[in-house]
Amino acid sequence: MNKHTTIAIPADPNDPEDRDVSVAGLERADMGRRFRILRHRLGMSQSEFAAAFGIPVANLRQYEMARHMPSPAVRSYLKVIEAEPDVVRRVVAG
Repeated sequence: MNKHTTIAIPADPNDPEDRDVSVAGLERADMGRRFRILRHRLGMSQSEFAAAFGIPVANLRQYEMARHMPSPAVRSYLKVIEAEPDVVRRVVAG
C-alpha cells in the first residue's frame, strides 16, 4: 500500500459528512474539519458561512470534503474567524 490508499483516519460514524482520510489527504482533511467544526459551532449552513465570511460556497465545500487545500491566505483567515467570528462578520458586512 502507498500513502494515497492507506487509511489514516476512518470516517466518524456519528458525522454523516465525514469520510475516510488517506495518509496523503490528512492535512487537507484536518483543514476541512476545522472549517466544518467552526461552521457547526456557529450554527451556520455552508451557504450562510460562505456569505457571512466572503468565501465562495463552492470553495468551502471543496475544503470541507478535503478535495482542495485552502491557500495560505485562506488558512490565515480561518484563524482570524476562529478567534473573532463576530468581529469578522461585522467587518465583512461593511
